[in-house]
Amino acid sequence: MAMTKGRQREMLESVYSCIAVFFIFVACVELCDAATVVDVYRLIQYDISGVPFGSRLARLNHHVAYSPFIPGADLSRAVVIIPIREVNITFLRECITQKKALGGLLLLLPQKFNSESKDDSKEGGQMYKKEGMQNILTELEKLLINAAIPYPVYFAFEDEKIDAILAEVKKKDAIGQSPTATTGGYKAVTANPEPRKLAPATITNIQGWLPGLRTDGDANQLPTIAIVASYDTFGAAPALSVGSDSNGSGVVALLEIARLFSRLYSNPKTRGRYNILFGLTSGGPYNYNGTMKWLRSLDQRVRESIDYAICLNSIGSWNNELWVHVSKPPENAYIKQVFESFSSVAEELGVQVGLKHKKINISNPRVAWEHEQFSRVRVTALTLSELSAAPGLLESTGSLFDSRQFVNDTAVRRSVKLVAESLGRHIYAHPGKNIEIFADGSSLAINPFYIKSWLNFLSQTPRVAPFLSKNEQFISALKKELADHTVEVNVQQDVLDGIFTFYDSTTARLTIYQVVSVAFDLLLLLAVGSYLIMLFSGLVITTRGVDDLIGIFRRPPSRKQKIA
Repeated sequence: MAMTKGRQREMLESVYSCIAVFFIFVACVELCDAATVVDVYRLIQYDISGVPFGSRLARLNHHVAYSPFIPGADLSRAVVIIPIREVNITFLRECITQKKALGGLLLLLPQKFNSESKDDSKEGGQMYKKEGMQNILTELEKLLINAAIPYPVYFAFEDEKIDAILAEVKKKDAIGQSPTATTGGYKAVTANPEPRKLAPATITNIQGWLPGLRTDGDANQLPTIAIVASYDTFGAAPALSVGSDSNGSGVVALLEIARLFSRLYSNPKTRGRYNILFGLTSGGPYNYNGTMKWLRSLDQRVRESIDYAICLNSIGSWNNELWVHVSKPPENAYIKQVFESFSSVAEELGVQVGLKHKKINISNPRVAWEHEQFSRVRVTALTLSELSAAPGLLESTGSLFDSRQFVNDTAVRRSVKLVAESLGRHIYAHPGKNIEIFADGSSLAINPFYIKSWLNFLSQTPRVAPFLSKNEQFISALKKELADHTVEVNVQQDVLDGIFTFYDSTTARLTIYQVVSVAFDLLLLLAVGSYLIMLFSGLVITTRGVDDLIGIFRRPPSRKQKIA
């Protein structure tokens, strides 16, 4: 009987313990419920010749703050969340240069910048330009990618939940209540491992030919004209660097020009007496490293046959002005001929075309434009771009602002028309005006749907070379498309020059929890402790009382048992 009661007592204690643990677990789950979970995109991390740049950490587990301006606030254990439109560049620069301690930084982008946004109206793009958002982002990205930042930096898109959280955090910051374990608030957590070095990046170049018409008496190789565009990007957030304009617009223009001339060259009667070489190159942001290696891989006779090369770079702007950048003197016969042809067609299209001449320094390996790599191997070349000044290294090649909403399809069609008509008049020896080869409504008309579909595709495809695989889907798509319009398409793969080192961990899931203050935690601990003490006391009293009650009715041992 005593053994049975002992087992009952043990079972009773186990049941009460399970109930206590269950209530504690439920309370903890309720208190740790996530307020929201968002996709975040980490600031790029890389080295140049061993010198560190970008965000050097990835893991977050800190309280959320809004304003870094709270006097005397210790933000070394806080994630500061700031909408882009409210960023104070001067203060942020001071934070970075003076190495102000922050737990992390989360910069919120408007949903308008999201490449998947359905609203891509012209008015929207103009609105953001008027507000100066482009200037803010350009300056911010230049600051972030050219500094070594000793804490995690992320980007995210605004939404209703995160806006509501930010509003609550702002209220606390307004009364000087900095986020600590004492005050409670919200906590931002990512589970990312710390970043690791990536293997050397593979760069992929794609080329295709449209061979010209040769006659039986042609003993020499036909002259060649090259059309080239670099397709990859670089930006503050690799996972968001779609580069719709730089250089998605140049790639789309090249594909459309290849499609137009393939129709002409498919018929021997309309095939020109020029070869046309199309090149889609990689490594553009990295000193046009892919272009250099592609040119070196070409047979010397092919390089010598190139009369000139036209490089397409950022041609989808809203403005009505384009620039021809050259490194050879404007008096050069080919440069003069191409510029005059561009100017003639531009006048008919109502577009202004200017000429920018900049000599290259052979002893300096740094180049500003793609055509300068051609000049280094003594090939005449030029770059057609909406940019009037040369961008710096790793700049203007896929910024956060460079999304689909800010590329004008009409501007891309205009640039295609400019290049195609100029090229056609040169190939078919019709330098005069009023000779329209690619007239609207004809079988050789520019296809706006083709341009739009490719712009949409590239605007959803980040193209930062170190994060692309050898068998990347969009590279296969580019190869297939070029193969549909040209012949002898081949792919060249090489390794990006070793001065660049990149790190992984470009995206994450950020969970923002609502947490309570230490006072509440202590109160809860006191309540749970009191409950456990009462539970223990009740178990002891109850089980002892049962034993005493059983003892009253228990028969005393017999005399024989006592003697024994």
